Amino acid sequence: MNAQVANVPVADSGAGPAPVRIVVGYGFWIFLLSDIILFSALFATYAVLQGQTNGGPSGRELFELRHAGIETLALLLSSYTCGLAVLAMERRRMPAFYLCCALTFILGATFLSLELNEFAALIARGAGPSRSAFLSAFFSLVGLHGVHVTVGLLWLIFLVAQTAYRGPRDYVCRRLLCFSLFWHALDIIWVALLTVVYLMGAR
Repeated sequence: MNAQVANVPVADSGAGPAPVRIVVGYGFWIFLLSDIILFSALFATYAVLQGQTNGGPSGRELFELRHAGIETLALLLSSYTCGLAVLAMERRRMPAFYLCCALTFILGATFLSLELNEFAALIARGAGPSRSAFLSAFFSLVGLHGVHVTVGLLWLIFLVAQTAYRGPRDYVCRRLLCFSLFWHALDIIWVALLTVVYLMGAR
């Protein structure tokens, strides 16, 4: 009996290292989830402190929904052009890829400049982050999102330069896919931020 068992060949499970694309995607999703946890903590902080104005201006007095709407439109359009860039890369349509990347950068930079102008206008009115706990929470939450957009724009420049130098190789495509996930995540966070901070704050 033991001899028979010993002679039975072990079935090949086919197990082996996972493809690089899966490993990179899995690792990047973990990074995105950790980033979402960070934003969730800031959202919770803002929710607690939004009424702590210390006699200063509230969101109803400060926020301009038209301005926030333009920012939202620019960021959502940049997410759309980013998706088109990924499709163009997969089909090796490089002129379309570079065009979509340029549009993504312009729209993202437009969003960032509008956000910086809003911050500058608030500070000029004496509504800086040190004015009240509410404004500290606002600048921390919205400012962190703006930092992420800035990192994304720098990342996009690097990707385009690498593509122009190396060509549409597999590892370049993987990095572009990670960037696309990052950029779309910023859109989702901004929609939540628009709802919680601007729409509810301007009531």
